[in-house]
Amino acid sequence: MRLRQESHGGVNVISMDGRLDSETAPRVQQELQALFPDDGLVVLDLSRTMYMSSAGLRVLLLVYRQAQRSAVRLALTGLSDDVRAIMDATGFLGFFTVVESVEEGVEALTV
Repeated sequence: MRLRQESHGGVNVISMDGRLDSETAPRVQQELQALFPDDGLVVLDLSRTMYMSSAGLRVLLLVYRQAQRSAVRLALTGLSDDVRAIMDATGFLGFFTVVESVEEGVEALTV
């Protein structure tokens, strides 16, 4: 799993590329914490996340909680059908603003 951070119109976009599973989750969690701002706008782009296990869902929950504790507005984009179905079944979709593209995420957060 590789993480990459870019800025799009003042919005931090963090892209995740690879598998988010029990093997990669601890490192990804640490890297996300380091990339996550104390305030502002963040789009988490999962369009290149090929697989997400329950350990990956836990990472997303921790990201959500981190955003709630700080002044960060967060959106998710690029959910595969499988990831979306898992997040829907577990109720996780209700925690996040979910959009179809990075551009939609930037727009949703800056309105």
